[in-house]
Amino acid sequence: MAERDPKELQESEYREISVPDAEQAAASLRKKRRWKILAALAAGQLLIGGAAYAFIDRDHVSTDNAYVSADSAQVTPLVSAAVVDVPVANTQVVRKGDVLLQLDDSDAKLAVAKAEADYFKARRQFVQTAANSGSLAAQVNARSADIGQAQAQLASAEAGFGKARIDLARRQELASSGAVSGEELTSAKNAFSTAQANLALARAAIAQASATRGAARETYAANQALIAGSTIDTSPEVAAAKAKLDQALLDLQRTVIRAPIDGVVTNRQVQVGQRIAAGSPVMTIVPVGSVFVDANFKEGQLKRVRPGQTVELVSDLYGDDFVFHGKVAGFSGGTGSAFALIPAQNATGNWIKVVQRLPVRVQLDPKELAGHPLRVGLSMEARIDVSGAR
Repeated sequence: MAERDPKELQESEYREISVPDAEQAAASLRKKRRWKILAALAAGQLLIGGAAYAFIDRDHVSTDNAYVSADSAQVTPLVSAAVVDVPVANTQVVRKGDVLLQLDDSDAKLAVAKAEADYFKARRQFVQTAANSGSLAAQVNARSADIGQAQAQLASAEAGFGKARIDLARRQELASSGAVSGEELTSAKNAFSTAQANLALARAAIAQASATRGAARETYAANQALIAGSTIDTSPEVAAAKAKLDQALLDLQRTVIRAPIDGVVTNRQVQVGQRIAAGSPVMTIVPVGSVFVDANFKEGQLKRVRPGQTVELVSDLYGDDFVFHGKVAGFSGGTGSAFALIPAQNATGNWIKVVQRLPVRVQLDPKELAGHPLRVGLSMEARIDVSGAR
């Protein structure tokens, strides 16, 4: 075999070495171009984002820390009794006035019967008291007549006493001359003593008659005080008995517990046969047709937020396919941490500032809620238009 020229061998080796270097250089160039493109795209996005914030987002504040809430009605019985029927179940839609719970009404019916008896008794007692006033007035008049009779007897006794005294004085004057016997003088003395006693009895009879008439007048006045200025319906005793009857009837009515509002039955905690105490919660009615959103915005976002501003909301339930519309109804009286069970003690030495969030209530459109119902606790994203506030 012929030997290769050393120059050709050097060129061949050069070509074998230089080909991979060229490919590597091309790959490096492509990589640099790729990074330049990515940097340009990132710069473009930043520019677009800055422009969007400058022209659009600066007129809006948004948060995803928002949740559906409602002024739910907690159902609690007002009387204690055993449960005999629960015609509703969780998730059931009820209307205001629908029966939610039926309690045993046996004790309530007995209480009504007793209250009715006491009421009728009070009315009869008032009639009896009014009738007694006439009888007591007649007694007062009778005692006045007794006083007149006693006064007449006193006058008779005084006259008899005067006659007996004169007769005794005459006989005593004649007794010294012997014109009057001793027996006659003794009779005159006895007659005088009797007349004197009769006078004392007559005076005592007047005092007794006056006292009896005074007692009759006091009894009459006391009886009149019970009915004076009152009718049978306005008498205090009758009114008190009527109030007890009304309370018994109300307790009987409360053995049937009805829905206070329209909504959905939630958190039912009662079963048939269970005895429940007054005030114990048995279920909750959630008014899904009037729910609202509590959006928790950072304190630095609220500078331009005002009641009445329009709000766009998106729920995780429906996603971006439907946008709810509402208005800012108002602001909470304090942040969530301010009303926590153990509030933060910001005066301590190891204090670290944490950005607070203030709940903003958003009222939703009822028509949109009817077509796209929500439930309490669902997540929302809220975006408030603050362009009108400066």
